Amino acid sequence: MTKNSLPDPPRHPLFRRDDGGPFVIAEIGVNHEGDLDTAFRLIDEAARGGADAVKFQTYKASKLASKNSPSYWDLKSEPTTSQRELFSKYDGFGDAEYKALAEHAGKRDVIFCSTPFDLDAVRLLAPMMPFFKIASADITNLPLLDAVVACGKPVLLSTGASHLSEIEEANRHVRKHLPAEQVGLLQCVLEYPTPYADANIAAIGHLREIFPDQPIGYSDHTRPDPAMLVLLRSWMLGATIIEKHFTHDKTLPGNDHYHAMDESDLRRFREGVALLQSTEGSPIKQVLPAEEIARRNARRSLVASRDLPVGHVLSAVDLAVKRPAFGLPTAELPTVIGKALVTPLAEDDFLTWDHLLKQ
Repeated sequence: MTKNSLPDPPRHPLFRRDDGGPFVIAEIGVNHEGDLDTAFRLIDEAARGGADAVKFQTYKASKLASKNSPSYWDLKSEPTTSQRELFSKYDGFGDAEYKALAEHAGKRDVIFCSTPFDLDAVRLLAPMMPFFKIASADITNLPLLDAVVACGKPVLLSTGASHLSEIEEANRHVRKHLPAEQVGLLQCVLEYPTPYADANIAAIGHLREIFPDQPIGYSDHTRPDPAMLVLLRSWMLGATIIEKHFTHDKTLPGNDHYHAMDESDLRRFREGVALLQSTEGSPIKQVLPAEEIARRNARRSLVASRDLPVGHVLSAVDLAVKRPAFGLPTAELPTVIGKALVTPLAEDDFLTWDHLLKQ
């Protein structure tokens, strides 16, 4: 259940969890840095942390970026100024490696996925994974979208750096071929890393209003905070699918390590979701069974403020309002004033109707 005024949209079974929590994609990307054993380790750690899916990135630098492509990331964390130069460091995996990664993910009971950045990547990956994820930068890449939807599998579209009109156009394009529940839209900010002030997770609600019949999620590029509050808040705002970069070592230089979560971050997020879910209770305001003892013992009733003899006619000074609620309710105070006692009361005795002369 999401925690906002809008109803939950339908979700493809692939993106649904039995516990009702968010579907989490650990975006390994190329944080394996071309080493297959490191990629296996990242899958293992993501699975232990509670990921539902692990996602890589499949591209060839020469197809992705021109020689004159400038950077768009924080150069203090990643000093490479050329996209082509940076991407060429991590584009060595081919068919055999991705098949091995998909097989390894299956053994760890997590879904394998990789973002394709060209048509050859779509053809390579299609047999290996149950859904596609399109990067923010390719939301206007219609040939790529055409190739992906032709595979007939659910699609997630990141929406970073996109005008609403561009999101709507891409969504229309994909929805020509796929039903609403199979097309998810992820709020995203294309800034590496994203300062907390720029995360703009309130836009999750905007996307939910505009696309009420589709799953809405959040792809995060902020540095992980100690309590994973950014992700928790995004879930509370209605993000049923959450994607975040994942690493085995956040201190490593370059690429996507510096704004990625690790196994312990992911585990804390899952624990936070479980804690919040445990506090939900009933949507109807009512007295809980656990409150009954407090309702009786912590509420107040009428008691004698001093010793009172038989026949005494009660006045306001004769009564006090004290815990517990064993005597007459305090609302009865005006009613009992002026009535005579048929039995004596000691100080702090609870006043009941049996003590009063019936008239």
